[in-house]
Amino acid sequence: MRVRYCFPALCLLLSLGASAQESAVNVEQQVADREQAFAQTMADRDIEAFAEFVSEEGIFLSGPTPLRGRDAVVAAWAPYFEGDSPPFSWEPETVVVLDSGSLALSTGPVFNSQGQKTAIFTTTWRQEEDGAWRVVFDRGNKACE
Repeated sequence: MRVRYCFPALCLLLSLGASAQESAVNVEQQVADREQAFAQTMADRDIEAFAEFVSEEGIFLSGPTPLRGRDAVVAAWAPYFEGDSPPFSWEPETVVVLDSGSLALSTGPVFNSQGQKTAIFTTTWRQEEDGAWRVVFDRGNKACE
């Protein structure tokens, strides 16, 4: 008699676990898509769209002094958006999300304008109150030869 009730309960638990895994994969894909759209702003030469991906309190570690806040990041990155062609591009290679779904990390290669891999980026994303994933930390490191 107990076996008859245990099997459906076990199936339910297994399906909930599978559902949680599917949900995590879906969130990882959302963040990967968000990272690709972020990179597309550089290709499109659209600094205003770029700004929308950076949290108000975002910090970029791209020089001797951290860039703190969206306005500082956008001001420092504005020269990269000048001209007809982008000086570099990037794409996500790995994306992971906390089980809580509140933070994500993306990392991948950065390519110069000739398509050569020159760096690796690491970006921490946070889902903000409006539901959008925005960059809270970003750092690039030179690629090893």
